[in-house]
Amino acid sequence: MGVEYMKGHPACEGALCPKGNAVLEILNNGDRLEYPLKRDGDEFVRISWEEALDLAARGLAGSAQDHGPESLGFLASSRCNNEENYLMQKLARLLGSPNVDNCARLCHSPTVVGLGAVLGTGAMTNNLGDLKNSSCIFAIGTNFAEAHPVVSRWVEKAKESGAKVIVADPRITSTSWMADLHLRINPGSDIDLLRGMMKVIVDEELADERFIEERTEGFEILAASLRGYSLAKASEMTGVPAEEIAQAARIYARSPASSLLYSMGITQHICGTDNVKTCATLALVAGQMGRPGAGVWPMRGQNNVQGNCDMGGMAEFYPGYRRASDPKSIDFFKAAWEAEDLPLGPGLTATEMTEAALEGKIKAMYIIGEDPVTCDANINKTKAALDNLDFLVVQEIFMTATARMADLVLPAAAWAEKDGSYTSMERRVQWIDQAVPPVGEAKEGLWVINEIGKRMGLDLKGESADQVLKEINRNVPQYGGMTRERISKVGGLLWPCPDEGHPGTEILHQERFSTPSSRANIASADNRPPAEETSPEYPILLSTGRIVVHYNSGSMTRRSPSLLDRDPELYVEINPEDAARLLICEGDMVKVETVRGEAEARARVTKRVKPGMVFMPFHWQATNIITSDALDPIAKIPEYKMAACRISVKP
Repeated sequence: MGVEYMKGHPACEGALCPKGNAVLEILNNGDRLEYPLKRDGDEFVRISWEEALDLAARGLAGSAQDHGPESLGFLASSRCNNEENYLMQKLARLLGSPNVDNCARLCHSPTVVGLGAVLGTGAMTNNLGDLKNSSCIFAIGTNFAEAHPVVSRWVEKAKESGAKVIVADPRITSTSWMADLHLRINPGSDIDLLRGMMKVIVDEELADERFIEERTEGFEILAASLRGYSLAKASEMTGVPAEEIAQAARIYARSPASSLLYSMGITQHICGTDNVKTCATLALVAGQMGRPGAGVWPMRGQNNVQGNCDMGGMAEFYPGYRRASDPKSIDFFKAAWEAEDLPLGPGLTATEMTEAALEGKIKAMYIIGEDPVTCDANINKTKAALDNLDFLVVQEIFMTATARMADLVLPAAAWAEKDGSYTSMERRVQWIDQAVPPVGEAKEGLWVINEIGKRMGLDLKGESADQVLKEINRNVPQYGGMTRERISKVGGLLWPCPDEGHPGTEILHQERFSTPSSRANIASADNRPPAEETSPEYPILLSTGRIVVHYNSGSMTRRSPSLLDRDPELYVEINPEDAARLLICEGDMVKVETVRGEAEARARVTKRVKPGMVFMPFHWQATNIITSDALDPIAKIPEYKMAACRISVKP
């Protein structure tokens, strides 16, 4: 209907990014899915909800009966609310499948496991507004000015108060323009830079010895590893002058309060988990943790990726981060859900489900609000995997590339068309009331999941979002006091909020860490080379990332005339030196090839990228035809940021 800006909101103060301002063009788009659709050859035919729900239940039940419940795979959605995601993973596990995951696998799974290992909690330590209290803001692997524009407002406020901004990024970006010091590191050298900074901090006695002694474990091992490391080595590996690394270290350590911001430039590597651990360790060594303006800010990408993980939408965790591999977790939820049995995990991650589907081990999948055929790395493999399934049901608001491969497509209500809670990247839980009715015959996710469960003999007890939230309050300790009434107020509450008398937690780890010992675990990691290095045949390094007007797979933003007018087609940034050598001119259509395939893009000749490197936005399907699907061995995230390619002018 219209947009009213919430000027009193503590995080955004009424500001929206371009995507938020264009939201009505998406919500009211004529391409919205309005009716259930069943595959009929290469086409889809409209069917009733009754037939659709029966078909969904039969398809899932048939696979479980013939091949066992572990033949089922479930992808929850980080665009859906907490209640839908809670019910989705509950459905999967009550059916006996441990295989439930979400898109965090492709963006911030290293945050969940990496920060969890070091700090005990895999989430942002401070709220966004607290950035204004930082005297130093160190951003590494994040172009937040484009990817998280609202964050830029708080960084600008800190700058106006005298804060120094340090940006580590191979590219010149909208974020680096804000920097007092831009460290143009070589791609993939993040740990080398962080270790170089820690070397300076330790050698120059800038470490917070009291904090280290009282609140951490493992510093001796780190110190020993740094003795064999030199600032010269860090400079060699990163391509950054030694004095600039030292300058960054001194500013960060000496600041009364330093914040460290990172995003997928840190996580999307085969060493993504180690990258995250090393970021957290830098903060611990300098004592920049657990105070106003001091902490670690992982920049999440989707509106409810934090909440989805909190709700147990991950292969490793039941709700509340109870480990799926722990029999105590199983006992707890057997009692909570009155279940005779539940599957011990961990189950298969999203990336592992692809492999399992290719091998014929996963036979049926239920996917809500995710588009792996656009978002996965090496999507030709994903297409082959989904094509190998016996049954695929996709619940969506648009006919995405993944939905087009489905046997059954279920039309879903969008965010404004349903009640429910969402948890932002700063752990802020907020309730949204339904504003408008769903389009056509689209239904809210809770209703759909409940109805499928009923047809499979399950009572999921999720008739309304309010009812499910009360169950979340009982079973997820961090959400114990998050009642609908409390989180409906402007700004909601930040978890942990264990009971109704608790005010919520603005800053984590002020007195203790969430580890068994209450101390943080300082990590020591050496950098590892990427899984795929450049060669004479593929001499250029390809990296990918977000741009300000588009969102993830582009299934929504490329349906917005206002946004599409700004960036209507896929492009590739190439340095003038490389362009001259390859006879590429500004505006040429070029072919970008890796060992996995090729993509066509418009050339943008620019010094924003270093020689020997190119950059492509990932909001077009073609990009992920060519990205690397090598995985971090712990978080199972693909190495989107590092692929060897070659480029030529398209004939």
